[in-house]
Amino acid sequence: MSRALVVGGTGPTGPHVVNGLIERGYTVSILHTGAHESPQIPASVKHIHTDPFDIEKVKVALEGSNYDLVVVMYGRLRELAQLLVGRAGQFVSVGGVPAYTGWGDADALWPAGMRVPTRETSRLVVNEGPEFPVNRKVANIGRTEVAVFESHPTASHLRYPWIYGPGQVASLEHSIVRRVLDGRKHLILPDGGMSLQSRAYSINAAHLLLTIVDNPKIAAGEVYNASDEWTPTLLQWAEIIASALGHQFEIVSMPWEYATLAQRLTVRGTPHHRVTSCEKAMFELGYRDLVDPVDGLAVTARHLAEHPLEPGGPEERSLSDLFDYDGEDRLIEVWADAMQDVSKVAVDVDAGTPDRYSASFDDSKRTGWTTVKK
Repeated sequence: MSRALVVGGTGPTGPHVVNGLIERGYTVSILHTGAHESPQIPASVKHIHTDPFDIEKVKVALEGSNYDLVVVMYGRLRELAQLLVGRAGQFVSVGGVPAYTGWGDADALWPAGMRVPTRETSRLVVNEGPEFPVNRKVANIGRTEVAVFESHPTASHLRYPWIYGPGQVASLEHSIVRRVLDGRKHLILPDGGMSLQSRAYSINAAHLLLTIVDNPKIAAGEVYNASDEWTPTLLQWAEIIASALGHQFEIVSMPWEYATLAQRLTVRGTPHHRVTSCEKAMFELGYRDLVDPVDGLAVTARHLAEHPLEPGGPEERSLSDLFDYDGEDRLIEVWADAMQDVSKVAVDVDAGTPDRYSASFDDSKRTGWTTVKK
């Protein structure tokens, strides 16, 4: 029977990966700190408790062990890759989408903003010159990818976006769920919530990783984006979460620069889209979402409602959401007053141009297909 080692394995995607490997006939061991155990992982799995960030301790824990498959989802990936040279038949690693140029500083690009969608062939931080500003943590993510392939030329690397689902410690969806639980009626969204931010439901991300395991020859030496097949707008994301809890917000749309207390809902420090494409995995590996984002977000919302983060606790603080309802109400009040004058002018100058493809458009008096004559 084939042997697999999973470094990590107890986060939001880990148990789905572990159980998927068991279903594929692997004898699985997981190497993790032991601080968090998952009830989803069966008793047949061997637990190796050590610190994945201390390579000397990992050396001792894995002494004399070889594996047909190694999946590294946690710890010091660069050092773990070097340690496991010659000891892994197939090597699969997980990193993050900040490896792409502009993920953290989209307004540093020209034209401002990342290309939509961002594919695996897009600009990477490791290819930028010294004159281009790159965050140190982001630079290390990019360099680690390079180091993985230097140690394992046939490795497969997966770039995770934000992961959502039960088991995510600092869930972004909590920002909406807590406002529902607190009875908030209004929700400020920058630019009407039209921004796009790729995410992956935990089950979908794990499934994509397992499609790599299932296609070792095709995936050898390749990098893949993990993401759901389609990306909801920020507005859709908030509406899906609220609806799952039987709630409806009155959306207050403000330009990004004024919606200061809601800017964090776009995840990064600019309003630009950040959309990664999973098309490469779809076409090369046959990947398809197991769970539609509407259903995944609903499950996540209900789980968070039943197991809310501690108000003011470390997980909630990590979201950088102040939940400053007094401040939000002040913004909403002054914005509503300002919009009264704007609305009057907007009505006065409205051109009334109809959408010819709308169901409400009356084309009964048209005499021809086009309105432009040659």
